[in-house]
Amino acid sequence: MAFNVNSLFLYVLAIGVIVFVLAQSLFFLLRAYRRGKELGMETGRLKKTIVSTAVFTIAPAVSILIGVVTLSKFLGIPLPWIRMSVIGAITYELPAATSTANALGISLSETISDPRIYSAIAWVMTLGILPSIILPPILMKKIQGGMVKIKTKDSKWGDLFLTSMFLGMISAFLGMVFADVRKGIAGWVPIFVLLVSAAIMGICGLLIKKCNMKWLETYALAVSMVGAMAFAALITPLMQ
Repeated sequence: MAFNVNSLFLYVLAIGVIVFVLAQSLFFLLRAYRRGKELGMETGRLKKTIVSTAVFTIAPAVSILIGVVTLSKFLGIPLPWIRMSVIGAITYELPAATSTANALGISLSETISDPRIYSAIAWVMTLGILPSIILPPILMKKIQGGMVKIKTKDSKWGDLFLTSMFLGMISAFLGMVFADVRKGIAGWVPIFVLLVSAAIMGICGLLIKKCNMKWLETYALAVSMVGAMAFAALITPLMQ
């Protein structure tokens, strides 16, 4: 039987994983609600917290949906659905899949039909994300303690340290942005997308500070991501 990235078995596996995650979320939601009632919290306050938290997930869910659509072009729907719905992020999943495909000498412009290539990409994506699952419970307390100690001694230096850590994480992906600039105008698409994303984030910052739109602080990152992805979808065909 021919391999199919959208086979019924993979769909059943994906649905099983998603149902498990939803059941786990519902379990802890009910426990948290009951615990809140035991502590004497008002029902209205608990419901407001639940609703506000649910609303907060809408914007990130849009970027996750775009990630699933992007990966499904060559990996099918089940695997990206599992990856992006549980522990994945498009900033990791796509580079991991692309790097593996390049190492194997294949193109990701069409759906993968070789099960060995499919499994290789799935393994790289899975093994590469494991440190982010294993290390935080082990090192988080020490890292947080060190950061609190730095901020206690010098708050400005603590802020600079946090900013440098974030920029260091972002700079890890700059190689992909500038990798194809020598290939002509098409190679500049990632740079144009990066600049548009930065511009959208800057506009959000101005709206927050000048127009007092504090609610936008929660969604600024998601808005810039979605805006940049939409721009990429429009400009890429024009630059080919």
